[in-house]
Amino acid sequence: MHYTELDTPALAVDLDVLEKNIGDLQKACDRLDIGLRVHTKTHKTPAIAHRQLAAGAIGIVSQKLGEAEAMDEAGIGDILIPYNIVGKPKLERLTRLLKTAESPCTVAADSAATVQGLSAQAAATDCSIRVIVEMDTGSGRCGVQSPADTLELAQLIDGLPGLEFQGVMTYPSSERVRPFLDEVRHLMDGAGLPLPTVSGGGTGSEAISKSLGCTETRIGSYAYEGMTRVGKREDLHPSRCPLRVVVTVVSTARPGQIIVDAGQKAFTSYPTTPYGYCIEHPEIWIKGMSVEHGHVDISASDHTFKVGDVLSFIPQHGGMTTNLHNRSFALRGGLVEEEWEIAGRGRAQ
Repeated sequence: MHYTELDTPALAVDLDVLEKNIGDLQKACDRLDIGLRVHTKTHKTPAIAHRQLAAGAIGIVSQKLGEAEAMDEAGIGDILIPYNIVGKPKLERLTRLLKTAESPCTVAADSAATVQGLSAQAAATDCSIRVIVEMDTGSGRCGVQSPADTLELAQLIDGLPGLEFQGVMTYPSSERVRPFLDEVRHLMDGAGLPLPTVSGGGTGSEAISKSLGCTETRIGSYAYEGMTRVGKREDLHPSRCPLRVVVTVVSTARPGQIIVDAGQKAFTSYPTTPYGYCIEHPEIWIKGMSVEHGHVDISASDHTFKVGDVLSFIPQHGGMTTNLHNRSFALRGGLVEEEWEIAGRGRAQ
């Protein structure tokens, strides 16, 4: 089947571009001799995670427990959940996951309350939980606030029953992290606490992660290379960005405009404008969206568009767009080669 025969709107992935993106980053990390732990929150698709692991990734990252469960169900192991797991329902799910997973799973924490909850759950279920300390080295999000706080929490983890201290993580990797991380190493060494894992993160930061002495780098958006990676709408290009939303023209009634059958619920809730890159006609652009309609400006095009025409747009944020779809279609040369379940979509709990 050709992609123009798909029922639209449909999410599609160009396999040649995806495989190139996966291979290029893996080769870069191999040259640097740093472990690549691929973030699945962008694609949420086990079939893609399997490809990343086959290329040489050491494991995956799943931002939420639900996404980790979806990946585990697909036979993917060595999962890092870089998130505070809080509350009885999630703690119970976590230990069920740990008991069924074939490979180790690790979680992050940044407070005594979080690690005490983990320890209590581990003791209650006769389970061991691997924990790393999340450090706030400038992102202003989660994370302990100083090297001294890092050591204090690490010592608490090391001393609590049912927990295994595995190291530390930071995001994003940058030169400003260096003094913080150097002091953490100094304090841990003085306290006799080894750091088996020093996890850096951020697409495009593999070299600085290595320079900082990280043992692994967490990277995800490279697979789809959307706006968050390339920076500008005009830099979106089919040679870099494998993700497409395939749409159908449903109205040509208004001069200088066509309406396609994909709006905010197919692309993303709060799109920037102009939005997207049309592969077939790069001179046109989405000037606005209703909930179910895409308003496309065709004034710069000399092509005569007709109702029923099929177009494909590279979305500007692959992760947000992917989370709106249940499945995607893997294309090679425009032909559908596989159909993939986006098993992690909507798994925000």
